[in-house]
Amino acid sequence: MPRRRGLNILDRMPQFAVAAIGRDRPGIVAAVSEVLLEQGANVEDSQMTILRGHFTMTLIVSLDDGTDPQGLKDGLDRVREKLGLEALSVSGVEHLDTECPEPSHIVTVYGVDHPGIVHAVSAALADQGVNISDLTTRVFEGEGETPVYAMMIEVAIAPGLEPSDLERRLLEIAAEQSVELSFRRLEQDSL
Repeated sequence: MPRRRGLNILDRMPQFAVAAIGRDRPGIVAAVSEVLLEQGANVEDSQMTILRGHFTMTLIVSLDDGTDPQGLKDGLDRVREKLGLEALSVSGVEHLDTECPEPSHIVTVYGVDHPGIVHAVSAALADQGVNISDLTTRVFEGEGETPVYAMMIEVAIAPGLEPSDLERRLLEIAAEQSVELSFRRLEQDSL
């Protein structure tokens, strides 16, 4: 996913993180975006998906300086009640003047589901100074009754770290966790 570079007018507006989760059904995005529009909020970044039958959304929105964030919170609370959402939050976030590292590689993990896979792989990445920019997991019914775990992680490798050294360490973790792991360069596509 491309990252914005430099400052623009949106970087000076107050920003808020909006997070919501609820039983998947049509109309959640429409109801939330209607409140955002009414409050003059601009959606800067968002991620939305269905997790085990629950629709989840995380957004970074900006408001004009003169806009009262309480109006945004009140409007979204009405949406939460109307749609029966299980959780909805609005929190102020600070502006970040630093550029986000560009993801350069993708790690995929596949194997029999068991606790500890995410921690083992993410801890190895953190130990090497590697930034995770996106992480997706799914559990599938495998052959018979054995659940199969799949994980895909986009990472930004720290300057000076050799990709082959990272791959070697990740393969050690995969062996310890009894999972298959692949590591490859990420093809850079723009949105």
